[in-house]
Amino acid sequence: MRTAGVPALIIEVSADGWLTWPGRRVRAALGKNGVIEDKREGDGKTPIGMFPLRRLLYRDDRGPPPATGLERTAIQPDWGWSDDPDDPAYNRLVILPHAARHERLWRRDGLYDLVVPIGYNDAPTIAGRGSAIFIHVARPDYGPTEGCVALALDDLVELLRLCGPETLLSIKATAP
Repeated sequence: MRTAGVPALIIEVSADGWLTWPGRRVRAALGKNGVIEDKREGDGKTPIGMFPLRRLLYRDDRGPPPATGLERTAIQPDWGWSDDPDDPAYNRLVILPHAARHERLWRRDGLYDLVVPIGYNDAPTIAGRGSAIFIHVARPDYGPTEGCVALALDDLVELLRLCGPETLLSIKATAP
């Protein structure tokens, strides 16, 4: 809970792939097709707007969770995230096997060792407006995402230390 008079942390992401918080600026990977206000499933774009951070999902077999004020939950090997607009569980955590199209959260490549679902298209969920929008670990070459925001592991761990339930992610339409 925020102390009276203390503003929530706002993390800003610019359209040219930089993420900033007070006193720090780091490189970020964004959607392969840029950013957009009118996000659609499968468009490869990162949604523009101001979003809360829902919680930290982490791989406990790869080490202890980083310090954070966010709720922390260990990812299980049978977890996925529905990205099928026709699925009643669209844009939600699902248990595998799952009949509808989905992403597997337990990955070998390390990109989802730390995953922060952002509050995009989840209150309420609208079919086809985009799903599985996360902050997660970037590829070593900062290759583009399918619509997420990705950071180097060390940068993500540092950022998570400052995050809590009132932290907001602001994805901008322009570069600074």
